[in-house]
Amino acid sequence: MSRPRTLVLFDVDGTLIDSQSHILGAMDFAFKTRGLVLPPASEILANVGLSLPEAFAQLCPETDAQERLLLVEAYKGSFARLRSASTSPLYPGALACLDRLKHMDDIVLGIATGKSRRGLRHVLSNPDLAGRFATTQVADDHASKPHPSMALQAMTESGAVRGVMIGDTTFDMQMGRAAGLKTIGVCWGYHAEQALRAQADRMVTDYARLVPEVQNLWSEI
Repeated sequence: MSRPRTLVLFDVDGTLIDSQSHILGAMDFAFKTRGLVLPPASEILANVGLSLPEAFAQLCPETDAQERLLLVEAYKGSFARLRSASTSPLYPGALACLDRLKHMDDIVLGIATGKSRRGLRHVLSNPDLAGRFATTQVADDHASKPHPSMALQAMTESGAVRGVMIGDTTFDMQMGRAAGLKTIGVCWGYHAEQALRAQADRMVTDYARLVPEVQNLWSEI
């Protein structure tokens, strides 16, 4: 009996690629440009996964919408310069995991990220990642995580009957659950493992464990 078509939906920052240095550098530039006090790195990373406007609303709630728009633009410009100077690396084992999933007939791969379409296009210009994902959902087109819009649209576009969200933040887990997906948290990203573990169906400590965990999510696999 054939297995149901399954969407494996990946977050990007903190899950597939380690963009921490670029994120922190761009935040530092944005806050200095606007004459604001930079929050601690731990606070910045705790908001990775949100859309930029929502992240700045959390990081500096005393500012108004116009000021946050200026912060977003400063951040985007700095981030673009930083990524041009150096590429955010893939996490160890990511490509081998994607290769294994690609050769499973019942699996379709997707992305749901707080990045802009332009930012994701840059990530997917990496030949190792290009052409792997059947559906790509970005912050330009959806409400910020943890709203389920990205995951629901990914399910529709992929034609899958069930899915699992793979991510490093509580926002990923909340979005996946709200959309009716299973969830797997990864321990190498930006949110505290304890907080992530409380909301994920399963946790993995390295990419070598991800495929077996996906296979074990549903009893019939």
